[in-house]
Amino acid sequence: MKACRIYGLACVALALALPAQVIAQTAPTPDGGVNSALQSTGFDNPVATATLAGYRGGTEVVHNEMTLAGTTAGNTAINVATGNNTISAGAFSSMSGLPVVIQNSGANVLIQNAVILNLQIN
Repeated sequence: MKACRIYGLACVALALALPAQVIAQTAPTPDGGVNSALQSTGFDNPVATATLAGYRGGTEVVHNEMTLAGTTAGNTAINVATGNNTISAGAFSSMSGLPVVIQNSGANVLIQNAVILNLQIN
């Protein structure tokens, strides 16, 4: 019953929002001028293509490469007991940032881990 009420309220809200008038950037007024509401908000003139070109994403190609070259040689594992590899509930609950988890229950294992993070905020 609760879902029906929420669905009904959502439909009413949508029905009220649909008839809202949409004004284009250069919508003419009945007297032939530009809408004064648009002029007061600064949306009366479109931005030039050359200006927009400086704001577009993907114009700079970033190439990152990381080569890991670890080696294991001549290792011996005699009478090795490996353990269980378990993760309990809430094990990652306090993690933040960019967490990296590596698990291994074997012996004579080379684990190489690398992360490249490229964050650009312009």
